Amino acid sequence: MSGESITLTPNHYDKLGVIHCGVLRDYTVVCAGDLRSLADGEEYCFERVGVTARRNGDEVTFTRH
Repeated sequence: MSGESITLTPNHYDKLGVIHCGVLRDYTVVCAGDLRSLADGEEYCFERVGVTARRNGDEVTFTRH
């Protein structure tokens, strides 16, 4: 399903469809086993699974394309 999204805060995990996503205490984001540290306002595309993570303050939104 295109355009699905979830929003998480540090120390929380959830699933975006079948893809596991999470945010660690230091704003390292986890998506399908891949890790990436995000600064406030930064975004990163996990190309292998087609998910973009965008940090806005304490929240990180994961969106599947």
